[in-house]
Amino acid sequence: MTATLPSEVDATRHLVRPALREAVQRLEPDLRGVVAYHLGWTDENGVPVDGDGGKSLRPALVLLAAQAVRARPEAALPGAVAVELVHNFSLLHDDVMDGDAERRHRPTVWRLFGTPTAILAGDALLTLAVEVLEEAGDPAATGELTTAVRRLIAGQSADIAFERRTEVGVDEYLRMADGKTASLMRCATALGAVLGGAPDGSVRALAEFGRDLGMAYQLIDDLLGIRGTPEVTGKPVLADLRARKKSVPVVVALESGTADGAALARGYRDDRAPTEDDLRTMAALIERTGAIDWTRRRAHRYLEHARSCLDRVDVPPAIHAALSGLTQFVVERDR
Repeated sequence: MTATLPSEVDATRHLVRPALREAVQRLEPDLRGVVAYHLGWTDENGVPVDGDGGKSLRPALVLLAAQAVRARPEAALPGAVAVELVHNFSLLHDDVMDGDAERRHRPTVWRLFGTPTAILAGDALLTLAVEVLEEAGDPAATGELTTAVRRLIAGQSADIAFERRTEVGVDEYLRMADGKTASLMRCATALGAVLGGAPDGSVRALAEFGRDLGMAYQLIDDLLGIRGTPEVTGKPVLADLRARKKSVPVVVALESGTADGAALARGYRDDRAPTEDDLRTMAALIERTGAIDWTRRRAHRYLEHARSCLDRVDVPPAIHAALSGLTQFVVERDR
């Protein structure tokens, strides 16, 4: 089953895409071409294509959060563009750090244009994001974004540090995910509320919604790294295990105190490149420890709390349905 975004999310793209293109036009020509390729607008030669630029989930969250506090979505458009720019800054750098050769079924920027260019393109997007948001003239909004970027970088740093460690605790992992993934989704919904002129209580409730949605999203991503198909993930089967990433199902399995968990630990300590049989064996070991079920249950807990946050705000019914639909979308990605 393919998860589908609520139609209201799709409808926000007609606002975000032109504004995003306008922002990218500010970049220097060389970097502008690289970013256009990364965003799926052109091929590697700069020829326009009908590419897959991603789900645009984060900018949609900004606009929906503004509408949740009964503001017009246009009021939050600078926030939507800024969040999408930051998200793509992180993707460009992530691909370099993780050595990923493909994203959205195409070669990554560093593979085509080189590592220095990919890093500079990411830096340019981060700077552009702050510029775009500062023009909205709301210091609180800019503060939300810069805090989120700081926490995102801290989370990414922790994730890299985990690769060098033999032991990582579940609580440590969840704190890392709170920074690496959930901080930007929290920022998205907070920005929509702030730019929509909401009172502090509504900003906090919608920020919590975004944070919990982000935590669930990361946990489901971790499941897809073990159980997902290339058609869904855009990456090879068992990609996380191939890279011996310490995703949450792996960490839970390693902490399980079971024979299967001990066998998985031996596999993770092995310096040899894993074979396809090794990868399938590791996936089976994780399943038998109960770590897959644990991860799924924890993701559902985050989504239940996210839905409860909406009840603390007087959200118009159609927007409430759209935001609730996003929690369902996260669940369906695991089917």
